[in-house]
Amino acid sequence: MRGLKKQRRIQVIIVATLALAVSAGLIGYAMRDGINFFRAPIDVVESPPPPTEVFRIGGLVEDGSLIRGQGETIRFTVTDGGASVPVTYTGVLPDLFGEGQGMVGTGRLIDGVFEATEILARHDETYMPAEVIDALEEQGVYRHMEDEAQPES
Repeated sequence: MRGLKKQRRIQVIIVATLALAVSAGLIGYAMRDGINFFRAPIDVVESPPPPTEVFRIGGLVEDGSLIRGQGETIRFTVTDGGASVPVTYTGVLPDLFGEGQGMVGTGRLIDGVFEATEILARHDETYMPAEVIDALEEQGVYRHMEDEAQPES
């Protein structure tokens, strides 16, 4: 009788472990396309990701680089002060998108050009995504507004 109970417990533990492993595998499989890593333009230039990898890139839209083509295709360059990456996007840009403004795009790097499927722009005059601020600060391009304000003497 004792041997049967011990054998049953071992079977339950094995089945529970297998169920946990299968569920973890299914969760990982479902999330494989949902995780997009952020990269600054300098990271993309230094070590380009494969064309199959979807990632997010962010920085400032370079002044003088915004070109509106035929239809809804837009070309521009995103920079973090250390490197620049050409971007193409087909679709309607956010209202606050413009040259010299912060942006984050989701897409793939194909033949050295970032082909964006989604473009996000800042949502007011003072906001910029944290990832973009960090990347710009690393290159010495961006300073916080508090750093620029001088106290009156």
